[in-house]
Amino acid sequence: MTALPPAKAEHTPGPGPEALAQLRAWGAAAPLPEVKAFYAARLATQDRSGVTLVADQIYGPHARHRIDIYHPEGDATDRPVLLFAHGGGFIRGDKSDRANLGWWGAKQGFVTALINYRLAPEAQWPAGGEDVAAAWQWLHANAHRFGGDPKAIVLAGESAGAAHVAAASFIRALQPPGWQVAGAFLMSGPYDARMERLARGPLGIPTPDPRNDAYFGAERADWYEASILARIDVEPMPVLVGMAERDMPHMQVQAGALFSRLVTEHGFMPRFFVLPEHNHFSPTSSIGTEDQGFATALGDFVRSCT
Repeated sequence: MTALPPAKAEHTPGPGPEALAQLRAWGAAAPLPEVKAFYAARLATQDRSGVTLVADQIYGPHARHRIDIYHPEGDATDRPVLLFAHGGGFIRGDKSDRANLGWWGAKQGFVTALINYRLAPEAQWPAGGEDVAAAWQWLHANAHRFGGDPKAIVLAGESAGAAHVAAASFIRALQPPGWQVAGAFLMSGPYDARMERLARGPLGIPTPDPRNDAYFGAERADWYEASILARIDVEPMPVLVGMAERDMPHMQVQAGALFSRLVTEHGFMPRFFVLPEHNHFSPTSSIGTEDQGFATALGDFVRSCT
């Protein structure tokens, strides 16, 4: 397949002086509540004009099987579709936390779908991947209602959401009949449960791990089964593997491991993207602010795939 060019953010506006100073002060140890509060103030005036929100569409039987659709006003019928899965360490998070991405995506001309998925410990591996696949199936059947092209659906996710998107994208057994996605954008996700389990000391991961243990199980004998890297069995497609410059160490290791496995064993030629100055929680929070580094990378990827 044709190689996609490297993803770059250095030629687009980055964080302003105040945001840059705050990102550097946080470093890699950014506290999530502070990050959310910092960016919420900057998103208060985000432009929402020309966008319609259709909230809480049902894509499955569970109470969290819900999608919010942000779509541009107008009569177009062939818009790219962006399906995004939020982060939250497998145990928390909500699509409303990423409303800024929904408004932004629709302003870019994308039909933008934000999903909730089942959370651990109630739902364990591979529930997240199954939910992404179910949400894709619903979008594939309903994208035309919002002016979207069902053949131009790009999956994207951050952190745990990136793991769920990767599971649905790379493991054929999780894909429903007719599966067809235009690309997968993966930011700061854990893709190898076995490696994280075995390398908690060197990577500074707490034991017990309230995230992975809740989703993958604390006593799982076969972590290989739950390791996406070991289960890749699909044909190459457009993929972006991303991380933040000040991401958690295990997220940086995971990004490199996924990129390497895709290239050396499966014939992919993914983009590799490092967002300067940012930490694990700040990239998606910055979408809709003056800091356009992450937004540009995501928008360019969607356009290149569709």
